[in-house]
Amino acid sequence: MSSRRRRAVRRALTATVPVTALLALAACGSGTTPAADSAKAAAADSPGLKAARAAVAKYSRHPARIPVTQPVGQKIPSGKKIDFILCGVQSCQDLANFFTAGADAVGWQVKQIATQGTPESVQAAYDQALRDKPDAVVASGFPRAVYAKQLAQLKAAGIAVIQSNADDVVGDGVSLLKNGPKDVAVQGEMLAAWVVADSGARADTVYFDLPAYTILKPVKDTFAAKYRQWCAGCGLDTVDVPITAIGKDMPDRVVSYLRSHPKVTHVVFSLGLLNVGVPAALKTAGITGRHIAVNVGDGQNYQYIQSGLSDAAMALNSHEAAWLQVDALARHFTGQSMDVDQKAVLPNMLITKDNLPKTLGDFPLVEDYQTQFKALWGLS
Repeated sequence: MSSRRRRAVRRALTATVPVTALLALAACGSGTTPAADSAKAAAADSPGLKAARAAVAKYSRHPARIPVTQPVGQKIPSGKKIDFILCGVQSCQDLANFFTAGADAVGWQVKQIATQGTPESVQAAYDQALRDKPDAVVASGFPRAVYAKQLAQLKAAGIAVIQSNADDVVGDGVSLLKNGPKDVAVQGEMLAAWVVADSGARADTVYFDLPAYTILKPVKDTFAAKYRQWCAGCGLDTVDVPITAIGKDMPDRVVSYLRSHPKVTHVVFSLGLLNVGVPAALKTAGITGRHIAVNVGDGQNYQYIQSGLSDAAMALNSHEAAWLQVDALARHFTGQSMDVDQKAVLPNMLITKDNLPKTLGDFPLVEDYQTQFKALWGLS
């Protein structure tokens, strides 16, 4: 509290508090009131804040090992053809690129099929895959309800379909699902832990969500649950935005919200792409002092963190997930079960300026993941 503020408080107390009470306050011998000190001590010692800080420490560590250790044990056939269906945002493009690199290591060809993220474009992409008759189809981002007809046809044709980052379950045509609803919930916990720890359990938060991607719902739900558990009395509001806001008017939406909600201290985005352009827009609008965290960080958001324009990002396991998909198909093409890959728990990581890697692109969480996977494939 500033000296001017303390003097104002004393004047107010002198006018309203009995002399005996003032003498009692003076006996404490401090520049702040015992009530304020007690509140600070309570917050610092609260179980919620301690739990949040412990979670931040846990998720800030770099994992050292890939989640699969069992070798394929057989020669992986080359020449396989894979269709990879994109979901319409950059994180899916990155996943496809990493998968293509892993497939190239075992001698497979990958055809990437673009979509605009709409149900119609996704269905058209699956129709293309049916015409291609590949050895397997890999996709990300959408539940089977969007492409149920095509999935049934792929199943009938004996073509394996593996999914990631989708609100779905394994079976009835889907041979493998990674980063499904149960897997991604931890991402919400990571973001909530950072907000609570960063604010000292005194946050007022707005969460911008992208409901078009239903896989993000467990992230939002877990964030809200952990945030309320660890930060009792903290404000929380959720704002849904359409996919069309990405790369267009998202910065304006954030500026407008913060102008009408000046008490907000923390801004959380369910997808890193929603934050692109926001820091510059806030600076132009003269809005300062807000702390920003994103789910599924990318190169742009890591640059924001390095420059002090954003604060934290959940780093998705895109490299490791993509190569694990290659590993699963390697087992499938050698007549083995994909269970070892389905049961594997992929790593996630919380990135802040304290542990930001030197390479600011979409970096791997396990630094030598390629070497470790190649060892399982008999290539090293």
